[in-house]
Amino acid sequence: MIVAEAVGRVLAQLGAGPAFGVVGSGNFHVTNALRAGGVPFHATRHEGCAATAADACARMSNRVGIVTTHQGCGLTNAVTGIGEAAKSRTPLIVLTADTPDSDPLNNFRIDQDALARAVGAIPERVHSPETAVADTIRAYRTALVERRTVVLNLPLDVQVMAVPAFEPVTPPALPAVTAPDVTALTALIAGAQRPVFIAGRGARAAGREIADLAEACGALLATSAVAHGLFHDSPWSLNISGGFASPLTAELIRDADLVVGWGCALNRWTTRHGKLLGPDARLAQVDLDEEALGAHRRIDVGVVGDTAATARAVLAGLSPQAGYRSPELRERIAAHVRWTAADFTDESTADLIDPRTLSLELDRILPAERVVAVDSGNFMGYPSAYLSVPDEFGFCFTQAFQSIGLGLATAIGAAVAQPDRLPVAALGDGGFHMAAGELETAVRLGLPLVVIIYNDAAYGAEVHHFDGDHGTVTFPPTDIAAIARGFGCAGLTVRTVDDLKPVQDWLDGPRDTSLVIDAKITNDGGSWWLAEAFHGH
Repeated sequence: MIVAEAVGRVLAQLGAGPAFGVVGSGNFHVTNALRAGGVPFHATRHEGCAATAADACARMSNRVGIVTTHQGCGLTNAVTGIGEAAKSRTPLIVLTADTPDSDPLNNFRIDQDALARAVGAIPERVHSPETAVADTIRAYRTALVERRTVVLNLPLDVQVMAVPAFEPVTPPALPAVTAPDVTALTALIAGAQRPVFIAGRGARAAGREIADLAEACGALLATSAVAHGLFHDSPWSLNISGGFASPLTAELIRDADLVVGWGCALNRWTTRHGKLLGPDARLAQVDLDEEALGAHRRIDVGVVGDTAATARAVLAGLSPQAGYRSPELRERIAAHVRWTAADFTDESTADLIDPRTLSLELDRILPAERVVAVDSGNFMGYPSAYLSVPDEFGFCFTQAFQSIGLGLATAIGAAVAQPDRLPVAALGDGGFHMAAGELETAVRLGLPLVVIIYNDAAYGAEVHHFDGDHGTVTFPPTDIAAIARGFGCAGLTVRTVDDLKPVQDWLDGPRDTSLVIDAKITNDGGSWWLAEAFHGH
């Protein structure tokens, strides 16, 4: 077989995938080799969507994802999605063609290694027929073990060379997890009266261990946005910490005397620029990456280690204590920790629906077994705060790069990873128009996707948070429901709660196509979660 076929076969044997991409001449053979090896392949309409969908699918399936692109322009089209994945430490392989070294004037020629490094990905290369298998295994191992996004370059001339026979390969073993030195962290937790644990991306696989430790020391449980849903079943869960936090969540975190970040950066978003942390609170962090410790906040204790192993080790040396928990507080959390209609005045009109009312009504209507994907923009706190999710596989938040336009692709990838759940995409009208062509992908793949457009006909963040002429960031109204129908979706325009009644009809039906809800929303005067982000601009 040729190198391209061998690379595809090896990745299939290693268990990578599903794969997403746009096929061109440069990645034609390797894509077919993936398919021949049993890796599901999903063609998108743009490489940017392919990269983001692969990223989301990897996050929601705990597998190494694959995106495959043509050389040069195919790779540059995917760069924003690759940057998001790299910043999020998503285990992802970008399987891309590359021009031969012998053809320096090739139209497609760019420095693909430098491009990968520029957005935080790890460049790798298939060097020769003799090293093709080892090169591919090395790239896969880096993605899996180091949780990195790897750009694996396949030069066109090397792709067509014959490969020596090779034996079937097996996935590399994960390194043994050892318990780190937790003496200082154990003492800090033992001395706390009101501890709060905040779990982030690096703790998504350690929910049970962290919850057990919290039970022993009386800690309350919260997450960063990307780990939303991790403690869904706990009566001590405060949901999301940061800009999306409810008033009660913010109050309880602010009153903590100890905050421990588990695989969580404790960055400006999770802590509201530090305002969620009390002046006398002590801080600790647990992370595999030593450079992450104290990167955003001064900490009292830092532990380099696996979050699950660290939690188990601390639990083994800790005596049970009541901590922050009490029967009275449990009742307050049950009654008030989530945003509800009691927390705001409905400002809906005859022509526009309040985005909070819209979100709460859809939360009531849509099945609980869902996976919610949220795009970036002024609107994004509404679905994040008001749409409940069943667990950490029910919420996909591609926000490390803070790029508008990734939400629809995120939902497509999440839907592929979680086929037994209702996929829900929450987008602003700006992000929708950037990615509208991928509605065809959703229809072609037969995804029963609910797409909620929070439509204010503007880039709302700039309108509400910047003074001056807004002519460059406001737009004429568009009939998004009609656009959706043009792609074969069911389209619905919503201005009032009564307009949402057809959603139930769609849910009761065969769900054989996607539903796009064009919700014309009221002016919120600027979201509370972005107010501090733009302060001082």
